[in-house]
Amino acid sequence: MIGQYALDDLDRALLALLAADARVPVATLARKLKVARSTVQARLERLETGGAIVGYTVRLGEAALGDRIRASVLLAVEPRAQAAVLARLRTMPEVERVHTTSGRVDLLVQIAAASPAALDTVLDAIAATPGVRSSESLVHLATKLDRSA
Repeated sequence: MIGQYALDDLDRALLALLAADARVPVATLARKLKVARSTVQARLERLETGGAIVGYTVRLGEAALGDRIRASVLLAVEPRAQAAVLARLRTMPEVERVHTTSGRVDLLVQIAAASPAALDTVLDAIAATPGVRSSESLVHLATKLDRSA
């Protein structure tokens, strides 16, 4: 559902094509979807306005990112301290994503560091953040599946 409109098959097909390659020209999208170029443009505008598309970006591959070390950090946070912990995490450039969770931990923090020493420094800084009750680090060894593309 976007705004007051439900996604239909054309919207889903358009989103799938863009998810595969956001640089596809509108004319090519129209040809692949067998609709008019103006239809694709109108759908794109509606999907953007409705929040289904929030931006177009470049995903850097490992060749551009270098040998960064990635880790997930599971954080248990003191009651009513989450806002302060999130504010501190936002100041750390190594922090890529923060997810709230259900279960035994409150936050899942995904980080990427340039070296093992940099990773250790970031992990220490996260653990020392006021309001963090406990942390558990999981270093990523290899990516076996990535459907986020």
